[in-house]
Amino acid sequence: MIRRALVCALLAVLPLALSGCEMMQHISEGAYRNAVADGTIAELDEIGVRMDRRPDCTMPETGSESIVRVHCTGRTVTGARVVVTGDATAADTARPRESYTVTVNGHHLVRKDCLGRGCR
Repeated sequence: MIRRALVCALLAVLPLALSGCEMMQHISEGAYRNAVADGTIAELDEIGVRMDRRPDCTMPETGSESIVRVHCTGRTVTGARVVVTGDATAADTARPRESYTVTVNGHHLVRKDCLGRGCR
């Protein structure tokens, strides 16, 4: 799930030559942020940690077409702080390399190269 959304997002962050593509870029970045948020919820659910709501995700500028970053924050139902960091290198290629870390109250609970159901 994350990988498909990443490909769409990565295509969107490549330089855009046509006007009107800004809307597509915005939609694709939103789809990627949503996929990471959903993947985080699924990963935490799998280990018995429940979110109080969907994490809020942003995509900080990297200054490079080959690097995409995502940063998400949220809370568990018990109020613990959840932080998700992720990046994709070689993002402007057909085979980006992804890495995600999910911490709860500063403790690393998840370190994977993809998030969500169907993730290896």
